[in-house]
Amino acid sequence: MAHASVRPAVAADVGEIVRIQTETWRVAYVGIVPEAALDRLNSDGARQAWQDAVAAGDPFHVFVAIEGDRTVGFCAAAHYAGQDGLTIAEISALLVEPRWGRRGHGGRLLAVAGVALRRAGSEHGRAWVPEADTASRAFYTRAGWAADGAVRTLDTGSGTVREVRYTGPLDLELR
Repeated sequence: MAHASVRPAVAADVGEIVRIQTETWRVAYVGIVPEAALDRLNSDGARQAWQDAVAAGDPFHVFVAIEGDRTVGFCAAAHYAGQDGLTIAEISALLVEPRWGRRGHGGRLLAVAGVALRRAGSEHGRAWVPEADTASRAFYTRAGWAADGAVRTLDTGSGTVREVRYTGPLDLELR
């Protein structure tokens, strides 16, 4: 395997983030996320949302996984105060292109995001995962996270997606 690393995303990474999300969701979420919602992933609005996320700075973090000279995945995470006053550390997106899977990129992304979220004062994180996404659910389980019983249904504008919440420690170690 070529050299693999994770680094903070910069504006020049936005095109690759959009490409990875679009291509990965088209493979992993076919039949889970409505086609019209998948089509919007490559829109100008989606590109602008990622540009804003990359530029936002603390408490938001976007990281990219690199193998050799290729961007192969990304993770978006944030630390913020919830409505109840408790702090929330959330992984809002963690994707690795399927062809680059099983090479440790997801674990590296989650570990680096965990460091950033711990620096902000959190010990535990959460992630919402489509209930039908068995690969992501297995990934979080291997990382020591577990479904905590919370579920939500998202309206995609052209259908709904049921998600389960996973929670777990942020003091992750690469193996």
